[in-house]
Amino acid sequence: MLLDTASLYFRAYFGVPDSVRAPDGTPVNAVRGLLDFIDRLVQDHRPAKLVACMDADWRPQWRVDLIPTYKAHRVAEEHEGAPDAEEVPDTLTPQVPVIEAVLDAVGIARVGVADYEADDVIGTFTARADGPVDIVTGDRDLYQLVDDERGIRVLYPLKGVGTLQLTDEAALREKYGVDGRGYADLALLRGDPSDGLPGVPGIGEKTAAKLLAEFGDLDGIMAAVDDPKAKLTPSQRKRLTEARPYVAVAPKVVRVADDVPLPDVDTALPHTPRDPAGLEALAARWGLGGSLQRLLTTLGE
Repeated sequence: MLLDTASLYFRAYFGVPDSVRAPDGTPVNAVRGLLDFIDRLVQDHRPAKLVACMDADWRPQWRVDLIPTYKAHRVAEEHEGAPDAEEVPDTLTPQVPVIEAVLDAVGIARVGVADYEADDVIGTFTARADGPVDIVTGDRDLYQLVDDERGIRVLYPLKGVGTLQLTDEAALREKYGVDGRGYADLALLRGDPSDGLPGVPGIGEKTAAKLLAEFGDLDGIMAAVDDPKAKLTPSQRKRLTEARPYVAVAPKVVRVADDVPLPDVDTALPHTPRDPAGLEALAARWGLGGSLQRLLTTLGE
């Protein structure tokens, strides 16, 4: 089981009231909410391995170099020679180091790699997996990894993590008309305002799905643009021709990397805390109470 950790703690932050606080009054709603999420996931799915995948760089420069608008609207502060700061609620930012410290003390593998997003870490773990993989994320970008043959599916939280949408290839075909491999091409053509991806003007989701059904993949569509006999309307041909510079670079931006240099980590689900004394101190300092105890009980089982 691979956790898109930031996606989940953002949901925890907005789903748990900020009246949930440490003894000194500091909000810990994201911390406790994430612990409750993980507890529920482990209870319901019993993974043998669990990795909390992190954004070491939420907006990698190599993606920005290709598409400058990539996530540009979410930049709070630009940093020369270092990752830009993402716009994050004031009371969430201080909770992230606490989340990291608690995960480490519990013994849950936590992996972030410089110059890469959590999606890329997830993509690489998935590519290397020798068995089924459940990806837990509120980010539809990861639908591109769904692969029934390999047992790779996305668990998409609809309400907390008590209600998860199990996304396999049948679900993707029903909703989007594509399989996992086709989803990245669909997203590229359609665009995604939340990530600052412009897409091809005039090519919406339904048109993109029809083009992919007709021509197979992005390369097939662009080959059809050069084929006067291909079944493209004049406006589609014109729009795709004008979008060639974008289409040439967008695949590297949209598709998650599968070749990230992952560190050597123990991904086995822990049954006892790695650092009991450190965890006890964190629990007291931040008032983690029942959320942490429930998780430890579940892990012990």
